[in-house]
Amino acid sequence: QVQLVESGGGLVQAGDSLRLSCAASGRPATYYAMAWFRQAPGKEREFVAAINWSTRSTIYPGSVKGRFTISRDNAKITVYLQMNSLKPEDTAVYYCAATPGPIVRSYYAAEEYEHWGQGTQVTVSS
Repeated sequence: QVQLVESGGGLVQAGDSLRLSCAASGRPATYYAMAWFRQAPGKEREFVAAINWSTRSTIYPGSVKGRFTISRDNAKITVYLQMNSLKPEDTAVYYCAATPGPIVRSYYAAEEYEHWGQGTQVTVSS
């Protein structure tokens, strides 16, 4: 049984940095891609970043590009999200997601990802 466990969330001020971690356990041992999504109160779940596990290629939406960096540690089966220059609008619950199979349509689509973590709260005060 796959488990994704996020950590690293918290309360910070605008302009600060945070690093989120997502550790995967269980089968499968490797993934095609892992990603981060976020959901703010009253809003839909939003794609934040994704990484192709084998090529390490990354993808970001414009809202976080240049501020957020996704990376992975193959030995630990862990994905990270380094978040710099945080803004109040980055406040949300951040979810880790993973898929063992290829992305069919878009890395941005939540339905592409089979496994999800429970989420970690990130709050950015102004």
